[in-house]
Amino acid sequence: MAEASLPGAGLGEVELPGIPLYRRGKVRDTFDLGEQLLMVSTDRISAFDSVLPTLIPDRGRVLTAMSRYWFGKTSDLVPNHLRADDEAALPKGALQRLGGRAMFVAKAQRIDVECVVRGRLAGSGWQEYQATGKLASEPVPQGLAFGDELPELRFTPATKNDHGHDENISREQLAHRVGRELAQRLEEFSLRIFRLAEVHCRESGFILVDSKFEFGFIDGSLTLIDELLTPDSSRLWELGQMAGEAPHGFDKQLVRDYLLSIGWDRNPPAPPLPEELVRETRHRYLEASRRITGSDL
Repeated sequence: MAEASLPGAGLGEVELPGIPLYRRGKVRDTFDLGEQLLMVSTDRISAFDSVLPTLIPDRGRVLTAMSRYWFGKTSDLVPNHLRADDEAALPKGALQRLGGRAMFVAKAQRIDVECVVRGRLAGSGWQEYQATGKLASEPVPQGLAFGDELPELRFTPATKNDHGHDENISREQLAHRVGRELAQRLEEFSLRIFRLAEVHCRESGFILVDSKFEFGFIDGSLTLIDELLTPDSSRLWELGQMAGEAPHGFDKQLVRDYLLSIGWDRNPPAPPLPEELVRETRHRYLEASRRITGSDL
């Protein structure tokens, strides 16, 4: 995997001698520590279901710092899988070498659903609205434009696929897949988290457009897992922009837009990213982390 030459080297695939690899995802390497896992957010970035050949330096540090922050801030609302660091469980010096990209987490029985909450029309929600006038197969007021605020938050679930594209489904389809009681709890927890985050993001100068959450069961308890409210899992727009102005985002939409602009057909291999785009993406990720968590990395 190629590394971005500016600014500084990024972290690609991770190897921990003596620690078995549990799963290598598109952007995250997870290791099996027995009763828990070590989840490492690399500087790899994906778009349109492909891992790009260019790294975004510090990206993994941002995802980890923001997830840690939000897990702490929402722990009174819903339990999560984050656990205390256990440096003794790793080879000597390994945690320091990972440079703030690692989280110790409890093992969970994952629910293969992405729980998406939308406050505004964007992304696949906007595409569905344009095509059908609906969101998650449910009616939405007509005449809304891209980026418009929805009359109320909308829960729009999707199937989660480790390989290939996630598929948007209706709330009724979710209830059929996981049972009505669990579907209602997933929606309730997701809306609860989004409402808290929406207020904090606004105080930090951002509009939280939408976000996705993942859940699993730990010791029989429904638990928030994976990452939380990062620039990868959420859309963050600058607050206070003029009406009709293109949104200034602090997420990976910048990368998606570039790939669309060069006419990539979305089939592997993905093209490399230019250095200027790497710089700007890194800057926006770092800025989102600084403003939301209140700390520089």
